[in-house]
Amino acid sequence: MRLALLDGRAVLLTGENHELFVDVAHRSDRTFSSDPMELLSSWDDLREWAAGLDADAADGEADPAELGPCIPRPQKVFGIGLNYKDHAAEAGLDIPKQPMVFTKFPTCLVGPRADVVLTGEHVDYEVELVVAIGRGGRGIAAKDALDHVAGYCVGQDISDRRAQFADKPPQFSMGKSADTFGPIGPALVTLDEVANPGDLALTCDIGGERLQDGRTSDMVFGVEALVEFLSSTMPLTPGDLIFTGTPAGVGSVRDPRRYLAAGDTLESEIEGLGKLVNACVNEGGN
Repeated sequence: MRLALLDGRAVLLTGENHELFVDVAHRSDRTFSSDPMELLSSWDDLREWAAGLDADAADGEADPAELGPCIPRPQKVFGIGLNYKDHAAEAGLDIPKQPMVFTKFPTCLVGPRADVVLTGEHVDYEVELVVAIGRGGRGIAAKDALDHVAGYCVGQDISDRRAQFADKPPQFSMGKSADTFGPIGPALVTLDEVANPGDLALTCDIGGERLQDGRTSDMVFGVEALVEFLSSTMPLTPGDLIFTGTPAGVGSVRDPRRYLAAGDTLESEIEGLGKLVNACVNEGGN
């Protein structure tokens, strides 16, 4: 099942290339809500209903430009720093002994085709696997973690490095939470459609140039370990998002450095989950 937000309403993407949609509330005669956040509370029932839909069911063609963030209003958005071995190596930093956690404020989230509004000349890109919590809990053991995961999507952890490292200690959350600094989507993909989330290819291109090319198997802490670690401190709630870290190739550690500029098109893709395509613009739209 692929849950998306189309023109403000919860839809399931269908079709050979996920180009069609089924309006959840309309097709279910309002058994289910049009709000993706409410659907998480009845996730198992929704999946059972979706499995019974006719394979050719569709209410129309989904315009990618009209897709919003598939999880639009999470209570919490976690980021995990230095969670790929090759990224830690390129940064010249030791591999963490426990997950390095920061937050992205939920207001930064936008859809898979939204513009990224640059806040200066030092804005960086980081393609990431994003985990959405479906069943909440506190003190979740790693062996039970996937029972609490609703699905996965593609994410971009956009960062203003000048704001992030303006002082000591760094201001990770401020540098990573400007408006539009959290594209996610194109849909929330359930676990049964992802063969092995522990070994997925993820890439990031700018203007056709491949800048990041990694696999989730290079993670220091996998999804199960992250859910266990985070839930050991606080309860996870349905809709919480975890940006799980990025592979090597980010702009701030390249030589020469490669930051985003107005006119760039940022393409972020994860095997089996889809692609984000985000145009970079200056504040004011130029």
